Amino acid sequence: MAFSPLASSSTPSSPVPQPSQDIPAVTNEPLSYKLETYNSKSLRGKRTYGVALPPGYEDSSTQRYPVIFLLHGGHGEPTDWFNPQKGAVLKTLEQLYAEGKLPPSIIITPDGNDRRGSSPYWDPQYIDGPNGKVSTAVGDELVKVIQSRYRTLPAPNFWAIGGCSSGGWGAMNVGLHHLNHFSILFSHSGYFRDKSGVQNSPIRFVKKLSLEQRQKIRIYLDTGKADSSSLKESQQFHTLLSQLKIKHVFQEFPGEHSWRYWREHLTNSLAFVGEQFQQIQQTQSQQ
Repeated sequence: MAFSPLASSSTPSSPVPQPSQDIPAVTNEPLSYKLETYNSKSLRGKRTYGVALPPGYEDSSTQRYPVIFLLHGGHGEPTDWFNPQKGAVLKTLEQLYAEGKLPPSIIITPDGNDRRGSSPYWDPQYIDGPNGKVSTAVGDELVKVIQSRYRTLPAPNFWAIGGCSSGGWGAMNVGLHHLNHFSILFSHSGYFRDKSGVQNSPIRFVKKLSLEQRQKIRIYLDTGKADSSSLKESQQFHTLLSQLKIKHVFQEFPGEHSWRYWREHLTNSLAFVGEQFQQIQQTQSQQ
């Protein structure tokens, strides 16, 4: 893969540093996150996302990184995955980086709410619908914002999208509609049918993918054994993915539909994502 050189203040005769496309090594630098904004044409207004840059990001002007989008669930906000009482993702990342199970990555937590905003009366609509083009805003527009602002590895091989509950469904829906940007999808306690129809129901939409598209994607699913709201649909989606010969992992763990469950098993999904990143890098290095 070819990369354009980064801007340089060197003289014309000096070599211009090339961005590295290797997965970076891990440092012990503590992690933090911040909120950023951008103007969305799709949703006609200012939007917010959370970002946690990988350790050592500021130490190099050329190193590029994989990207992981984490979608919140119902009544949620971009800060939910960073909240120690909810997703506690920074702690999980530090553990996985230290254990070598996930390469240092750029973590993005989009605002998945439509133009109505967050509310206890409805779940996010991760679709292009009457309340705004959320699927386009997250799956295409925000991707391009992140590519322009940070040193990312090329999509889709090193880009993953996942979430919990309705964010798990959203990750499947947005991801499957934007396979030009994502190849790794994951869901905790998600559902796979939406009342808006086939287009936004992954369990039906995935059948529309070409054989080539099916061969490129990797999917991780898990759900709690006591989670009546997602267990049956997750089992059905797993069965369909097996029939379609789409590479995936499905796991059932003790637990129910809660942040405690998602916080505990985020380790499993991100370790799966890390394994895919590492396999892709190994394949590329052998070519």
